[in-house]
Amino acid sequence: MPRNREVQGAKGAEPDGPRAREDDGADLAEVLSSVGPRLRALRKDRGTTLVQLSERTGISLSTLSRLESGQRRPTLELLLPLAKAHGVQLDEMVGAPATGDPRIHPRPFTRHGQTFIPLTRYLGGLHAYKQILPAPPSGTLATPPEQRVHEGYEWLYVLSGRLRLLLGEHDLILTAGEAAEFDTRTPHAFTNAGDTPVEFLSLFGPQGERLHVRARTTEN
Repeated sequence: MPRNREVQGAKGAEPDGPRAREDDGADLAEVLSSVGPRLRALRKDRGTTLVQLSERTGISLSTLSRLESGQRRPTLELLLPLAKAHGVQLDEMVGAPATGDPRIHPRPFTRHGQTFIPLTRYLGGLHAYKQILPAPPSGTLATPPEQRVHEGYEWLYVLSGRLRLLLGEHDLILTAGEAAEFDTRTPHAFTNAGDTPVEFLSLFGPQGERLHVRARTTEN
């Protein structure tokens, strides 16, 4: 008989009872209710209209509007194209309720041969990245990419290595501990000027997330 009472007590302590299920349901509802504001913040942070977002994702205007207002339940089929359009990880749109922990968990990604490590959550204000440019093959020089322009202002700080900054008519070499800032409407490009990877921090406003356009050159 005592053994039976122990078994019953253990069953009563199981975390899958009605109260546990109610708690799980409340947590899920809280997470889902936060998706709409996150989607709206991401879109406005990038200066994107609902019409533009609809064209990029193929999701109707009415569905996008209802998602942002919380009137439409988010599904994986809807969130995946939105995450791609906003350039964020899926869990940045569907995160757990706030815990007060300020730490973020950056996920590196590679673009145009260089590694980007996000240092911000993309929900407004300045965007910060740690960027890593690999060293060119031994005995060769890195070919400078085409200079590009976009709206905004950029600040960078070299952590290690030698960074070549092409800025309009200027051709500069920045080393560890040096910083630069410039209007990104000036044609610019980066490349590795050394034989080891170059690491630098880059800060810019929301406009810097937008698509780069080709810089026009003037004929002499």
